[in-house]
Amino acid sequence: MAAKPIILIPARMASMRLPGKPLLDISGVPMITQVWRRAVEADIGPVVVAADGHEIADVIRKEGGDAVVTNPSHPSGSDRISEALEHYDPNRRYDVVINVQGDLPTIDPAAIRSCYKPLEDPAVDIATLAVQISNEEEKTNPNVVKIVSSPLGGGRMRALYFTRATAPHGDGPLYHHIGIYAYRRTALEKFISLPVSPLEKREKLEQLRALEAGMRIDVMVVNDIPLGVDTPADLQKARDILASRA
Repeated sequence: MAAKPIILIPARMASMRLPGKPLLDISGVPMITQVWRRAVEADIGPVVVAADGHEIADVIRKEGGDAVVTNPSHPSGSDRISEALEHYDPNRRYDVVINVQGDLPTIDPAAIRSCYKPLEDPAVDIATLAVQISNEEEKTNPNVVKIVSSPLGGGRMRALYFTRATAPHGDGPLYHHIGIYAYRRTALEKFISLPVSPLEKREKLEQLRALEAGMRIDVMVVNDIPLGVDTPADLQKARDILASRA
């Protein structure tokens, strides 16, 4: 039986550097609306915003979209989308969940579709994305998360480890992890039930919890890193990019 995917977008108002980030204006609409539009353009299933309050949810509903208000105290986006999924789909019609971060207003819808592709293999629990690092400074930057992986062909790799260090050692490409995930629903349920793992705590990377629990993560390589909006400078870049597309 073919999988039935749903896209969930976690969004919260709290942000240290950009307070109220989801509602900041980009090309005449709130940022969360731009992210929602990109997810709808991916055209692989319904799109639901998992909001931490009514302010965000009301924006999406006025756009004609679906939103679920979740507990504002969730520690991570994974927990937030899990709660939203149970509210939106208690009858379990959807068995694949794609988590698109709410601060990626310029993301290519094709990248969202690529993230879903590895789950065509029943052995894969979670799928994510990467791009080959071309900037030498990024190879040693601890804010750039790298994937140590084994190639499978066709632009797909099996993730063996995620790290902030420069890895793997030796000649060959390095890959920058892009934090978009596609989960089997059962894998998401297992993941959020697990305690924080030792390597997750050490590297501050929650995907290591899944690997330490023996779950399989496969990766699709794409060409571009989507712009994550974390600072006023990022916000201006996103405005410029979307203005150029208009």
